Amino acid sequence: MPIPQWLADGIAKLAQRGPGSAKNDSEIAFAELPATLETVTIPTRHGDVSATLYLPQEGAAGRAVHINLHGGGFVLRHPEQDDPICRYIAAKAGVTVVNVDYDPAPQLRAPGSIEQALDVTRWAASADRDWDGSRLTIGGASAGGALAAGVARLALEEGGPSIRLQVLLYPPLDLTIPAKAKKGPGKEGFLVPLGPIFDTAYVPEVSRRADRLVSPAGPADTASIEGIAPAVVITGEKDILREEAVRYADRLAAVGALKEHVDVAGVGHGFNILGSPRELVVDVYDRIVGHIVASDENGDENDGEADAGAPDDRDA
Repeated sequence: MPIPQWLADGIAKLAQRGPGSAKNDSEIAFAELPATLETVTIPTRHGDVSATLYLPQEGAAGRAVHINLHGGGFVLRHPEQDDPICRYIAAKAGVTVVNVDYDPAPQLRAPGSIEQALDVTRWAASADRDWDGSRLTIGGASAGGALAAGVARLALEEGGPSIRLQVLLYPPLDLTIPAKAKKGPGKEGFLVPLGPIFDTAYVPEVSRRADRLVSPAGPADTASIEGIAPAVVITGEKDILREEAVRYADRLAAVGALKEHVDVAGVGHGFNILGSPRELVVDVYDRIVGHIVASDENGDENDGEADAGAPDDRDA
């Protein structure tokens, strides 16, 4: 039986009132990496949003910028959970990272959150910023990865802003399939009871879950995505969202827009913030950094052409 919208909205709002992420002193917090933090307010068509800038040691001037969109099932508001990856990218790639505190559902439902993220991206791409907005990448984990994919799709359809790379870390990309139907042998189950709440709060009308911005890995989206920003897709072997991300990676590969598919063995959803070994997280983060740096060094990466040869689909 589907969960009623009023109940999903109520649970989502209660969850938002919960405490934020505690200060993470684990070895995957990367607290030893230097970062200068600044808070900014960014105007969007759906109201102002706050964002935290992670500035590299060299400063922002003349350097590239990366937009980060946090996870949380489209309903939770804890951008601080992405402090480790933002800190890592800023320090290792030498770019400014914009960690966005976007408005969650039910306060802002699809496609509003994607439009808000697009407006933030346009703000970051502006020549008015300290950094070089023409050298822009975007990414996110879980729901944040889905929003990043949506921004890349709108940028393709609307002729900009130019995005050199999209980083999609275990994203939900097909909301036409209920979470319980995604649970198979060897898959973890903690997202199964949460899926109906997240999906209903984010997209209450079931028919709208087939929209290209919500389910680009779903069967209804058959439009060409040729020319979309090149992508790195990262999946976890035990994640119930793995198969839809793989389908989207295949779709990207078909138009020459897949830089790498990293399929991490033995892990599930949220592995990089839920206590995976440091060496595993470092390997994944280093791959992300490598692609961000490469996209900055090779300005033609935003032409949608992937590296020659078959997609690199390796276990991490």
